[in-house]
Amino acid sequence: MSEGAVEIKDLVKTYVDDRGRPTFTAVKNINLHIDNGEFMVLVGPSGCGKSTTLRMIAGLEKITAGSISIGGRVVNDMEPKDRGIAMVFQNYALYPHMTIYNNMAFGLQLAKKKKDFISDTVGRTAKALGLNQMLERKPQALSGGQRQRVALGRAIVRSPIVFLFDEPLSNLDAKMRVQMRSEISRLHGQLGSTMIYVTHDQVEAMTMGDRICVMRDGLIMQVADPLTLYRQPANLFVAGFIGSPPMNLLRGKIYRKDGGLAFTENSEKNALTVPLAGPIQDLANRYVDKEVVFGVRPEHLSEEVKNGSHVTLKSTVDIAEPMGSESLVYLKAGTGNLIARIAGEHLFHMGQEVAVQLNMDKIHLFDVETEEVVH
Repeated sequence: MSEGAVEIKDLVKTYVDDRGRPTFTAVKNINLHIDNGEFMVLVGPSGCGKSTTLRMIAGLEKITAGSISIGGRVVNDMEPKDRGIAMVFQNYALYPHMTIYNNMAFGLQLAKKKKDFISDTVGRTAKALGLNQMLERKPQALSGGQRQRVALGRAIVRSPIVFLFDEPLSNLDAKMRVQMRSEISRLHGQLGSTMIYVTHDQVEAMTMGDRICVMRDGLIMQVADPLTLYRQPANLFVAGFIGSPPMNLLRGKIYRKDGGLAFTENSEKNALTVPLAGPIQDLANRYVDKEVVFGVRPEHLSEEVKNGSHVTLKSTVDIAEPMGSESLVYLKAGTGNLIARIAGEHLFHMGQEVAVQLNMDKIHLFDVETEEVVH
């Protein structure tokens, strides 16, 4: 196994009360392989187990069951300092009484590195992060983005095998988050080190990760590269979590109509009905007279007919959000509610009637009982 590869096998974390009785299982028997030099993002809502998993890799949480290997060595019982990892926290965790130089140098000083080595390493890292003119300042004299750079620099100078990031950008404003995303991605390219990054923000996950591990309730929902997650979600949770705005998901039935198949939303009257066309009919055949969840991304509802099979939906504008080069349009079609991402400079009005083209080649069907995508 390569030096920076991380292997998680049958990992469990259960919290217990004062009497040793189990109270809550945060991580439920997960398995994950992270390649040497890979940028892996753990993403999911609050309480899904992503930070707990990261803290077990770091050695900050005791493992209940399973194993974690770094570079082929099982590290379950190793101290954090012996694991070859460096962690960047959400709250920066800088020493307020120390200068930036000393904050970055502290780990090397504890490791009893020579002064010349420390000075050279901190100097080169500070220059790469744009901190070389600030080394004599203290943290309170820096902006949030600069403090985060110091925290990054402190991790980099240690030359770890694996970098661990626990929601490091959550305390920054929107503009600074975008900038720091680019900084971290650039550093990953330069260093070539393994990085494991925890976030609840799916935009961060999509823009930064080589692969993304989507978690919910202590379980792994899907692991894939960003485009695969977006184009081929494995289940309803991933379909609804990945994408902004998320996939339109409608619950209803498949039935035969006019010699073909159609989907109709569950409703007593004015139900949205979509005649099915293209490859989706082969999948839908297995669900005739059964319930399914019908999914379509907002950008696959448009005013233009593009390549592929299309059906026209008559709808009414409920809310429109013009964004310049495109508009997010919230539509009512029958009793159904849909979001369309319509390209071009438009100004839609509430109550306006719009005929949108639904690209049937991009439809997803999900099994109601298993919540998994129908293949």
